[in-house]
Amino acid sequence: MELYEAIRLRYSCRQYFDKPVEQEKLDRIFDAARLAPSAKNFQDWRFVLVTEKNTKLKLAQAARNQMFIAQAGAIVVACGISDYVMRCGQPCGAIDVAIALEHIALAATAEGLASCWIGSFDPDEVRKILDIPKDVAVIELMPLGYPADARRTPSRLKIDKIVCMNKWQFVDYKEFSA
Repeated sequence: MELYEAIRLRYSCRQYFDKPVEQEKLDRIFDAARLAPSAKNFQDWRFVLVTEKNTKLKLAQAARNQMFIAQAGAIVVACGISDYVMRCGQPCGAIDVAIALEHIALAATAEGLASCWIGSFDPDEVRKILDIPKDVAVIELMPLGYPADARRTPSRLKIDKIVCMNKWQFVDYKEFSA
């Protein structure tokens, strides 16, 4: 699949077929994550890939009972191991993990799978379920699997609402929807 097609086709899937994801596809997806850029080349992301049914159920419960998460063939639990703050003042861990996760989401789309970014969860509960050390940040959950719902195309802001040239020219910059 061509890159721009994967970008256009990626969506937040909230219904999955109860079907495992083939290991070859997972290998290609995580190779894409491994190739993501990171601050100072820390490669500070770590992923727990959950395929066990009971553990997926516990994670869905820890994600405010979003039970569709447990339907997916796999759940990626994305973690950051760095507390380094870049010179711009931003911590690199969450940013680096987010870049790698978007590589995962696009690679999954290219493999005929769907995904969904999940930020509504109890990180301490996830940490407990998966034996993740306290000094590791649990940043996002991402179910991966075969979509059972129809792809939705959310509205998006027009380019002139998100890009200006050479200096800040936005008037209604706090507008968050199309």
